[in-house]
Order: sequence, then C-alpha cells, then structure tokens
Amino acid sequence: MNLKGRSFLTLKDFTPEEILGLIDLAADLKAKKKKGITGSSLKGKNIALIFEKPSTRTRSAFTIACVDEGGHPEYLGRDDIQLGHKESVEDTARVLGRMFDGIEFRGFKQENVEKLAKYSGVPVWNGLTDTYHPTQILADFLTLQEQFGTLKGLKLVFVGDGRNNMANSLMIGCSKLGIHFTILAPKELWPDETLKQECEGYAAEAGSTIVVTDDTDAVSGADAIYTDVWCSMGEEALAAERIALLRPYQVNDELMAKTGKDTTIFLHCLPAVKGNEVTEEVFERYADVVFDEAENRMHTIKAVMVATLGD
Repeated sequence: MNLKGRSFLTLKDFTPEEILGLIDLAADLKAKKKKGITGSSLKGKNIALIFEKPSTRTRSAFTIACVDEGGHPEYLGRDDIQLGHKESVEDTARVLGRMFDGIEFRGFKQENVEKLAKYSGVPVWNGLTDTYHPTQILADFLTLQEQFGTLKGLKLVFVGDGRNNMANSLMIGCSKLGIHFTILAPKELWPDETLKQECEGYAAEAGSTIVVTDDTDAVSGADAIYTDVWCSMGEEALAAERIALLRPYQVNDELMAKTGKDTTIFLHCLPAVKGNEVTEEVFERYADVVFDEAENRMHTIKAVMVATLGD
C-alpha cells in the first residue's frame, strides 16, 4: 500500500484494499501504543489543524496522533485565520502549503476541503464536512473488526437521518468492503439517489447489498446498529421538527430485540443526545464498545497521517 502524498477527502477515492490496509496499519499502531511504543514517522513535520466546527474526538485524535509520531500540530480555529472570509480558500491553501507538511480540515463545505487539497500541494485530511466524515468510518471499521474478527459479510444498520455525513460515509465504506448496509429512516430523510446508485455499484463488486427503508423490521439479523444525533451542527433550528420525525426510530430495547441476535452491538460516533436517538439504557449497555470506537479515532487518524505523510 503506497499512499504517500495522497489526500484523504472521501472513501470514494480509495480501493477496498487501501481501506483495509489503513485499518490494518491502525491496528498495528494501536497495539504498539498499548505497549508504550510510539514512532517518529512525522518527525520534523508541521501539521495545520483547521477547525471551523469544534470537536472533542477529532481535535484530540489528530493532536495526539501527530505528537505520538514526532510531528508538531498547530490548531487554527475559525477566528485564527481568514479562510474564506478576508482571504479566499485557494490563497489560504497556497500559504499553508508552503509552511505546513499536511493539513486537517473540519468544517462545513466539502468543496473547501477539496480546494485545500487542490491548491496547497500537501496531503489534506477531511476531519468532517457536511457531506462526508471518512476518518470516523475507519474508526468504526476497526471497532467492528475488533468485535467480530472480520468485516466482509457483516450487516450494519444506520438508524436516523439517512442524508447526513455519517449515513453517506458509512454507505460508501460498507459498500466498498462488502458489508451489507441498511439505512433505516423516514422517507423524508432518505439519502441522495445518485450517491446510493454509486454505492450500489461498489456493493455489486464487493458482493454486498444496500437497503433504504422506513420499516423497523429491517434491523433483523443486524450485527451492528449505528445511530447519530438527529440534528447535525448548524441545524439546531430544525430540532423540534426533526425530533418529531425521528422519534419512531429511536434505538431502544425494543429495536435492539428486533435484530433477533444476542451478539448485536451498538455504535455511535458521538456526542450522543441520550433520550433522543438512543436511550440511556442501550447506550450504557454498549458503552465499552462506543468508547473503543471513540479511542479508535486516534489510531485510525494516525494511520492515515503515517501512510500519506510519514517517513
């Protein structure tokens, strides 16, 4: 696997073999860190961390992963630089690319992270946009691999807003790796049809299926049930409407029982609004897995930086 110099903007850009390679590298880096072994592959590298949206896991993961490998992370919040305000994204990219060796971007528009990659001349990593959240998917897949020992052939059901960045990114990742993927959501919140068709093409190659439905019986046979907040950052004004629409799709004991399996796990990318998308009881029952998943953000992000920038 040679990803040197590549940006990490969406899993669409990576082959199944490359995605699995990053997961395996992350597992190796995690095992080493547990033994107190860190690396030096980013020694002498300066990493810009651009955050238009605040974050606990993404900021912590990039910072620690960078330091563990000998690099220097520099946090740039929305009030620290003029990205897209007093200065165009293109010009900011060209400046940062001359000073930094790699750039992380967490913000709103996917086109901004794509411009950073196009104009900076250095690897750019998508820490989240309104459209995609690819580093989260690597952490989810590492967690699934740890739980089940394999990925291909598993069934994962995403419950909630089927148009959000998590549903989009899980659909891409699952379809590439042969994981059977279901979006369970009200019809008003079904994913973009063009993206669904694109992912159906990946799934056909990988031997898996994609289902989009509003029928809660679709969780039958699920190995993992995944949910996310009902209102993403920037959608707070829609909270009451969204809660009313999604209340029947809360992950609770009744929904978990519908899987018909006692081995099903629950996943959440966090932060969670307990009492909305998931009950306190279900969340706490699977808390160990959910926080493994959160920790795995660091190991998988480290793998991405090491593979694309490390020596």
